[in-house]
Amino acid sequence: MSPRKGLLGLGSNVGDRRAHLQAAVDALPSVGVRPTAASSVYDTDPVGEVLDQPSFLNACLLVETALEPLELLDAVKGLERHLGRADKGVRHGPRAIDIDILLLGELELSHERMTLPHEQVLSRRFVLVPALELDFELSTPSGQRLSDALAALPVGEGVRWAGPALTV
Repeated sequence: MSPRKGLLGLGSNVGDRRAHLQAAVDALPSVGVRPTAASSVYDTDPVGEVLDQPSFLNACLLVETALEPLELLDAVKGLERHLGRADKGVRHGPRAIDIDILLLGELELSHERMTLPHEQVLSRRFVLVPALELDFELSTPSGQRLSDALAALPVGEGVRWAGPALTV
């Protein structure tokens, strides 16, 4: 089977945040995921259930993989554990590394373990800004343009450029 193109989101707000993001990029090939492009990194305000925590560094990656969606999920969750993420942390709480599968080719999936596209891909500035830096024409399999989603969001969620692209 030929590889699918995908979009991953990376985040870290513990320790050397940029080093954690770069370690994830460097380790992805070992689990069958080839990064092809990386966005700049962005310092972002926490969102979700835990707002009282340090800001995050976030970035997005364009990748290629022959893994099926649940295989890819298992691979990135194993990589998170290998890179220092605690198994049972607080949802949306502080973490050394977070790897989210945002898009995977034209696949749409609703499974108890994952949803494709990621259920928050169109609602988070910290995802949309770096994703659109990589490819301004990105859209979901149903045709929703990420750029239109970003334009519709309120400006309140803080997303600040924090440094050059990660190395792929």
